[in-house]
Amino acid sequence: MGLLALAIAPGIVICLFIYLKDKYNKEPIGMLILAFVLGMLSIIPAVIVQLSWPVGIEQLGNRDYLGLAFFTFVIIALSEEGSKFLMLRLFLFSRKNFDDPFDGIVYAVMVGMGFATVENILYVYQHGYATGVLRMFLSVPAHGTFAVLMGYFIGYAKFTAGNKLPYFFLSLLLPVLFHGAFDFFIFSGSEVLIICGALGSFILALIISFKAIKRKQELSRVYFDDRNKITDVDANQPIV
Repeated sequence: MGLLALAIAPGIVICLFIYLKDKYNKEPIGMLILAFVLGMLSIIPAVIVQLSWPVGIEQLGNRDYLGLAFFTFVIIALSEEGSKFLMLRLFLFSRKNFDDPFDGIVYAVMVGMGFATVENILYVYQHGYATGVLRMFLSVPAHGTFAVLMGYFIGYAKFTAGNKLPYFFLSLLLPVLFHGAFDFFIFSGSEVLIICGALGSFILALIISFKAIKRKQELSRVYFDDRNKITDVDANQPIV
């Protein structure tokens, strides 16, 4: 029971944090639960892809950084972020409750935390309390930052009248890049790369995520105070 609580708690805390950041138009609890469950289900296609690949992390030779990069960026990051993206795009994007610039972040984080919670349960039951504590402060929050980046651009795709494809592309590309970099450094086997690379990429993603949350809160306030549509000028402002 203690292991289960340790595995579930980080994802729930991050969900509550994002829910409280949604100041102007709270999402229905039912929709949040749906998004979380979709995230839990999104782990299935990702696991199928990873288990189907004939070469795993354990088969890669020492310092085979090219092979490691392919595995972490494509097999792991793309399969996992792609699965989350599909759940978000296919089942939540067109919902009538997706009616606020901040909703992209809200729903993406719920999906991301659903995925991260199932993954965390598997890791914690396999490796114990020490792994659970480490993942509480690193891996699960990292999934949270990937989700914020995805949701940031999904929100622009929702409220942009023109070509939405660039925003869909960015909503997948940035999480894959940050996720792939994070896992690459974690699996590198080098203590220096793990400490500097993984922690550094996580901190950078965290800083960008907080900026993205603040930007979308401002757009949400304008949207509901003035009833103005988001313009392409707004959408093209960088978050860094």
